[in-house]
Amino acid sequence: MASTKVTYANSASVTITLNNLAASTVGVGRQSTAVDNSSNLYLDALITVTLVIGAGTPDNDFGATILGFASEDGTNYSVPATGSDGAIDISTINNSVWIGYIPMETASTTYKAVFPIASAFGGILPRKWVIAVINNCNINLAASGNSITYSGVYATTA
Repeated sequence: MASTKVTYANSASVTITLNNLAASTVGVGRQSTAVDNSSNLYLDALITVTLVIGAGTPDNDFGATILGFASEDGTNYSVPATGSDGAIDISTINNSVWIGYIPMETASTTYKAVFPIASAFGGILPRKWVIAVINNCNINLAASGNSITYSGVYATTA
């Protein structure tokens, strides 16, 4: 009798410019280029967010908020996401889903966290999805070392 097993795809980079990301107390951050799941059909994806806080004294919420946006048709995204690597402002209209929060309390330190994506979208990985990072530390992220990667999760039978 065949059994179903969880399998993980090789890690891939998410295109997002996080180096030197400015701090924001009003919900301005950075969004990634859309990750396309329309051909891989992953059941879930695990993202690894690596953030390096710059020099200075952290303040405010002492961390970074990680949000997700989806596209059902592969073209139109939850407002205000566009599916392109660029600035994003969630201070007024915000149709994001909560992915997680990374506490960052010490300057010049690397922080890393892993989050599942499908659970944020009600258990189903969207056709295309976008990650946004809002830096709430009162100091910029470092000039290098910041990234997001993901590994697709799928089922196989053995």
